[in-house]
Amino acid sequence: MKGIKKSLTEEYLYLDLSHQKEGCIFPLHTSITLFLLSYCDCKIFKVCLVLTEESTGISLLKNVLSEDVEIQIISRQELPPIVQNCCLPAVVERPDNFCRAGLAVVLRHIIQKSYEADPSKKEILELLGFKKTCLKACAEVSQWTRLCELTIPLAIENFLKESSDQPPTIPAEILELEKKLSEPVRVHNDDKLRRQKLKQQKAAGVRPSLDKEEMKSKAHRQETSEEVDSSSASLELRVAFSELTVREEPAPANREPAHVRKARASDLPPLDHVFVEGLYFTLADIVLLPCIHHFLVIICKKLSEKLVEFPLLAAWYQRIQEVPRVKTTASQCGIQFLHLPELQTTSNEQQPSLDEVPCVEEQNDPSFIGGPRPTMTKLMEKGIEVMFSPHPCPTWTLDWDTLPAAVSPKEGKMSSDRALRKQQQLNNLVYVVTNQAKPGDRIVDFCSGGGHVGIVLAHMLPSCQVTLIENKELSLIRAKKRSDELGLSNIWFIQANMEYFTGTFNIGHFIITW
Repeated sequence: MKGIKKSLTEEYLYLDLSHQKEGCIFPLHTSITLFLLSYCDCKIFKVCLVLTEESTGISLLKNVLSEDVEIQIISRQELPPIVQNCCLPAVVERPDNFCRAGLAVVLRHIIQKSYEADPSKKEILELLGFKKTCLKACAEVSQWTRLCELTIPLAIENFLKESSDQPPTIPAEILELEKKLSEPVRVHNDDKLRRQKLKQQKAAGVRPSLDKEEMKSKAHRQETSEEVDSSSASLELRVAFSELTVREEPAPANREPAHVRKARASDLPPLDHVFVEGLYFTLADIVLLPCIHHFLVIICKKLSEKLVEFPLLAAWYQRIQEVPRVKTTASQCGIQFLHLPELQTTSNEQQPSLDEVPCVEEQNDPSFIGGPRPTMTKLMEKGIEVMFSPHPCPTWTLDWDTLPAAVSPKEGKMSSDRALRKQQQLNNLVYVVTNQAKPGDRIVDFCSGGGHVGIVLAHMLPSCQVTLIENKELSLIRAKKRSDELGLSNIWFIQANMEYFTGTFNIGHFIITW
């Protein structure tokens, strides 16, 4: 078919499978991944469901799996060795030495590969958001990524387990999400859009609302390619659905009125959420949809009186159903959407207080002071004793001139001055590791970057297995290219957060910089 490119690299997608219940595959990470595969109409991965010890209900899987996705069921012992060291979901490129692990990393990779296979699917690439950064920051540093990738799926799983025995407690993470939906939207053209909204409000005489019927009408017209009356929908909805139809908003022919141009930023109306990250439908919406759906199913069955506490979440749930292909995908994945009643948005005084429940851990510590001493203190608080010592062997150095060119940091896209400093740093590290390593040892280079340390160690210690773990994809791709040039067979590359690595090792390397 024209425009579709065949992937040159065979890739396997591995997903956990513990059990299936009421139209949902657990863990939720698996349901989310299968939903995205179906939404993207992606058939370029060989999908393997990996049975856990508690796996049950396998015979009912056909009811909740898309018929378009070919799936193989395997045991954990059948996983490639590199994947056995990682949390699932995970994607592996053959010949099984490059692995991507963790929900956000895997989902972003599925989107990128789907677009590469068929560049006409520009709406798929748009799921990555502005500057393609949606859920790109790792969960260790991004509270939003942690909320979407880890805490909400886990909280919903616990909520569903609890609901089978007793009236469940509303997860704090759901209250946090409701609160986030009430916060003003920040986008790159924030000022321009807020002035357009002010103009719209002045013309209408009232503040427009994001109601369900308006959304359905807009979506229907968009799907039938009819022209939309811009005065009938709120500015947020017009902008959001203009993006979904891959059309640009026409530039205004006339200059804005004086009261709009001269309005102070503090007097401009805030932008309301259409989707969870703001005005545009992104990967974050797909991640949260299966979670919120199963949460609302239990709420409607057992705690219907609590539904009024989540008007923004309910409105988002109704709105997302009108995004093209979402209903079709949900049906393929065994999700039967609920019909929720109209809910009035509560005032700030009526909204559930997050002060009354345990909140999602804050990532920003205002008391933090940079530098080595606070870092040393944190290590000691965790029971790790830090010792300072002089250079272990100031006269020892690697003979860089005799080593293959791809071993040198100069091959890692850096300046000559920085490469020299990196060589000096490697002299110290390689001396220590080579004196401690034994044949058969597993050496892990955490936060490996471009692989400057790991590649040298793999070359110097061919009888050891070296693993590079790094969250940044481009850094690992550069490292793998250098490794391939050297013909190294004792090195693995894992794109993941550190906490998703579950393997054992004899020597670990982690550089603290300040």
